[in-house]
Amino acid sequence: MTYTPENLAELHVLMIYKSASNLDGIKIHKDADPEVIAAAQRLFDGGFITQSDGGYLTTLGSEAADHAHSLYDLLNVYREI
Repeated sequence: MTYTPENLAELHVLMIYKSASNLDGIKIHKDADPEVIAAAQRLFDGGFITQSDGGYLTTLGSEAADHAHSLYDLLNVYREI
């Protein structure tokens, strides 16, 4: 099993959120990379974010963003040593 390009784009969007709180929202502009725009739409359709162009994380999105940030930290811990 591998991540698809679509999965990676969705992870990228989740990583844009600085924290998994409901206090920080994002806006993906119309001139953004088409893959990012499509990823945001899929995350919205899946109930991870509140707007098709970003908005805020839902409860599900907050959990997913937490996991995305944790995985990033785990994969990059050796680079900081």
